[in-house]
Amino acid sequence: MSGHSKWSQIKRDKGQNDVKRGAVFTKMGREISVAARAGGADQDGNFRLRLAVERARAINMPLDTIKRAIEKATGSGEGEQFEEITYEGYGPGGVAILVETATDNKNRTAAEVRSVLTKAGGQLAAPGSVAWQFEQRGVITLAEGGDPDELTLLAIDAGADDVDSSADQVEVYAKSTDLETVRRALEAAGVKIESSELSMVAKNTVELDVSKARQALRLVELLEDLEDVQRVTANFEIPDALLAEVGG
Repeated sequence: MSGHSKWSQIKRDKGQNDVKRGAVFTKMGREISVAARAGGADQDGNFRLRLAVERARAINMPLDTIKRAIEKATGSGEGEQFEEITYEGYGPGGVAILVETATDNKNRTAAEVRSVLTKAGGQLAAPGSVAWQFEQRGVITLAEGGDPDELTLLAIDAGADDVDSSADQVEVYAKSTDLETVRRALEAAGVKIESSELSMVAKNTVELDVSKARQALRLVELLEDLEDVQRVTANFEIPDALLAEVGG
């Protein structure tokens, strides 16, 4: 899972330097809206909504904004209704890419995703041609600090499938259906958790040289900048040289 760890590190670095706070809140509001519409407004009974709200609180999204997003989605408020659509594509070097969106206009979103892929050296793919290369996992990022070996043992005891302690922060992986159980077990053991989410993780990764990886990473960033795009997942390994360059 080291490839996913590197992606997480890049996202943390970007988050720390991201000044486009309005765009972040917009995307988070859509995620909350979609989760509430699918499973209802009760966070105790809607695990996905609870995760979304926790992530929103972590980026200091105002409580009133969170509440309005839930009310609009569940019919007690007026506003757009967003539909979840995942697009599949290929990027530079033939890397597989999943683009998860929340949109109120799928024709517009499809055109924007296709345009970015084409201009950046990729192409839109047929449904099902890429998705099989990924699987949904529960991903728990532990707060910095603590002995990695000890945290790994605690995570395994909590029911984790896999643990990656190669980066600065330990990442714990679980079946999507076990995410809540593993998280609660870790918290009960006194482990501090930075974030937990359901995430698409590549089953296998491909290696690119720094030049191709830079192009592919730029494509991912351009896709993530689209208003309708919630998250982008790709299956290429990020070379250490590029990771240092981006992190610096």
